[in-house]
Amino acid sequence: MANDLQILGMPFGAFLAVLVLLFLLPTAGAFVIVDKAGARSRLKGRISSIATGQSVSSQSGKAQLKRNRQIKNKLQDTANPGSRNVNRRIELRLRIERAGLDWSLKTFYILSGCSAVLGVAIYIAMGYPPIFVIAVLPVMGVGFPRYVLNYLAKRRQKAFTKLFADAIDVIVRGIKSGLPVGECLNIIASESPEPVSTEFKLLVEAQRLGMTMKQALERACRRMPSADMKFFAVVLNLQQQTGGNLAETLSNLSGILRARKKMGDKVRAMSSEARMTATIIGSMPFLISLIIYVINPEYISLLWTDPMGKRIFYGGLGWMSTGVFIMRQMITFEI
Repeated sequence: MANDLQILGMPFGAFLAVLVLLFLLPTAGAFVIVDKAGARSRLKGRISSIATGQSVSSQSGKAQLKRNRQIKNKLQDTANPGSRNVNRRIELRLRIERAGLDWSLKTFYILSGCSAVLGVAIYIAMGYPPIFVIAVLPVMGVGFPRYVLNYLAKRRQKAFTKLFADAIDVIVRGIKSGLPVGECLNIIASESPEPVSTEFKLLVEAQRLGMTMKQALERACRRMPSADMKFFAVVLNLQQQTGGNLAETLSNLSGILRARKKMGDKVRAMSSEARMTATIIGSMPFLISLIIYVINPEYISLLWTDPMGKRIFYGGLGWMSTGVFIMRQMITFEI
């Protein structure tokens, strides 16, 4: 019914999609421009203040206010731990932190709403029944943004694991040269690449705010839930409770982490043939369908023009997705 309506010579679905895109694209462009301009102006202000010898406190005022607001929100959530909505907000903030993003909950909700509207516009523009729009909204507005957060968090965790052994070696050399553990953590926070530097900065800040080493490490393990960080936390906590040679213990931990990474690389190399086979098998139906469509479009167009062809198409797509998922589980190894 909706596809029979025409506005300005266009189907209703296409008109709605164009209208939504005309609204979203300028909004997104303005958001990016304002964000870049704000970052550029802050950078220029800091450079000029350093060049003139002035204090940078006025330049970092807005950043401090934003940080204070975040702390206030966290304290409010902590004061009401039993609320279900509060627990959801805490979990969502933790996901955003794990992804390495400096977003507020308001920004995340706005982007989720834009994703939902864009998904609905594309769905209607493709001519599908409007009755299933109610299923598109939660998928694009709730599921897809959280999937992106999980993907960014896993990628950041892999980068952290790759660089963490080098950070532990810095602590070992610092302790052997006579530096305290806190000073070694400061060196890593200022000299290591991302995301190791950010995690150790937060670890040092937590100690400066009065937290014990155990509490700060527990927060670090929640932000970075990798096995390497948990090993590191256990080593430091045991050393504080029982004493001992921390440099030697951390050196052994660094060797274990490097051995785990070496084993993981070896497993990936040995399973490269299986992964390539799975990739070829999974892509063959789509490549053959594309070739047939180029050679004889009428022959394969029955899959999306005939009702029985549509059922066969969706059924085959479902079975293909199941097969790809099974092959992915067979070639994925956790070390």
